[in-house]
Amino acid sequence: MAASQTDITAAVADTRAEKVNTRQEETSSPTPSSNQDGPPKFQPGWRFYLAFGALLIVTLMAALDATSLSVALPIIARKIHGTAIQAFWSGTSFLLTSTVFQPSFASFSHIFGRKPLILVSVALFTVGAIVAAVANNFTVLLVGRCIQGVGGGGIIALTEIVVTDLVPLRERGKWFGFMGMMWAIGSVSGPVVGGALAQKASWRWIFWINLPFAGISFIMIPLFLQLHYRTSSFFQKLKRVDWIGSVVFVASTTSFLIPITWGGIMYPWDHWRTLVPLIIGACGLIFFVFYEEFVAAEPVIPMDIFKNRTAALTYFGAFIHGMVLWCILYYLPLYYEAVKGMSPILAGVAAFPETFTVAPASIAVGIAVSITGRYLELVWAGWILTTLGMGLLYLMDVHTSTVAWIFLNLVPGLGTGILFPGMTFSIQSQSSDEKLAFAVAMFTFFRTFGQALGVAVGGVIFQNQIKHKLEQYPSLAPQAGELSKDASGLVQIIKSMADSVPEKALLIKSYTDSLKIVWISMCAFSAVAMIACFFLKAYSLDRAHETEQGFRHERELGDEEKVEE
Repeated sequence: MAASQTDITAAVADTRAEKVNTRQEETSSPTPSSNQDGPPKFQPGWRFYLAFGALLIVTLMAALDATSLSVALPIIARKIHGTAIQAFWSGTSFLLTSTVFQPSFASFSHIFGRKPLILVSVALFTVGAIVAAVANNFTVLLVGRCIQGVGGGGIIALTEIVVTDLVPLRERGKWFGFMGMMWAIGSVSGPVVGGALAQKASWRWIFWINLPFAGISFIMIPLFLQLHYRTSSFFQKLKRVDWIGSVVFVASTTSFLIPITWGGIMYPWDHWRTLVPLIIGACGLIFFVFYEEFVAAEPVIPMDIFKNRTAALTYFGAFIHGMVLWCILYYLPLYYEAVKGMSPILAGVAAFPETFTVAPASIAVGIAVSITGRYLELVWAGWILTTLGMGLLYLMDVHTSTVAWIFLNLVPGLGTGILFPGMTFSIQSQSSDEKLAFAVAMFTFFRTFGQALGVAVGGVIFQNQIKHKLEQYPSLAPQAGELSKDASGLVQIIKSMADSVPEKALLIKSYTDSLKIVWISMCAFSAVAMIACFFLKAYSLDRAHETEQGFRHERELGDEEKVEE
């Protein structure tokens, strides 16, 4: 009888072991490698691929919407009788709101769980798209874009955080590369898609097109993104939230970014409407740092993540990376429109040599790091190529041939593409598992913050340079101040002039020379980041994958054990 009982116990143990092995194959849970001394081998299964596919879908949705509206804004302004300033804010509001809410979403996901916050982000994005699609005036459109931006900020931050929950550190590069590919495809094709829909169908379809993506996400995320998370009562979670820190951060960052956005366009840089909110925002951010460091019980942004030299330099690099990249994405199409006479859609296509090198470079670097375990040399290479590439853009002139500008754009594209996964490894390898979500969120925040500042800094440089250039021509000097206000608005003025008008050639020459100064200035910023990256410290990528919100399979096993008992 005792032997029989022993056999039954052994059989039950074997059955449980088989169930554990089966579940490990179906999920992304790491399985031991043949080398017992090394880290576990990552063997993703079908559940992981479907969950990751859902993340790619929402990433593509957010990337498309971030850039698709810009080309269509003149058409929208004409259809619903809006002003140029209203159109400007409709395009800018998404970037502003998506930037300021990213750290808050990361903090909330640590308390309420990743999956609920992703679903909330997608829901906000969808509601914002519907509001914008049915808008008959710019006030309603602006409200819809702000709601979309809040959801987009959550999507940007949480998709990257969830990948760190699902994938071991050494293997993350290629998966982040695929997400970078979605961003590249969405960002590059967004203006083309938006312009085509606005011209051939209706501008409202720019927003309606988001609904199929959202519908698929609402099905796939609940079904396949089954994450393990310790539950507690909703009110206990609310008590943990750093409400003061969250409100102060969002308000201060908004107060700082808004005048940067409108400075030199709506109001001069020395106007009180620009300076006052800038100063208030800066003071608010200083107060936020002291509050988070010395007062907050569970801070929305733990200040510890900035106290490592490698972390601080990588955040600085992420800021400069976003600044340089977005400056290229904004001003390069304007070069093709103003100097080469292309339409907005063709200008977007002409930027492909630069933009479509980002995703392949990201994926290649991710695979290389997964194989070799080394990333720091690639960060160096990325900054060297980016700095060289921005210097090469200085060579783009009025009569630069098509072949020439295609090859000139390949270098900065490769450099910025290499930096996406390279710096991601740098920030994640030095972070503890406990603070990893906050570190990733701040990394994406600084890159997005740099994007907003990059357009503004480029605008200031351009305005000062083209005003100086136009004042050298007697026929254009009286209008130099008005013509230099906005790089985008000047494109339409140049296009409306007949080729026989002598001033058109002077404007095109001045436009090109001013952009040269923008490129060389970005080259200088990139050079500073390049020098800083040589002080980074390399950390090992071969460490155990520990996370509180990985795939939920242990709980299922525990339930079956209770049934058996």
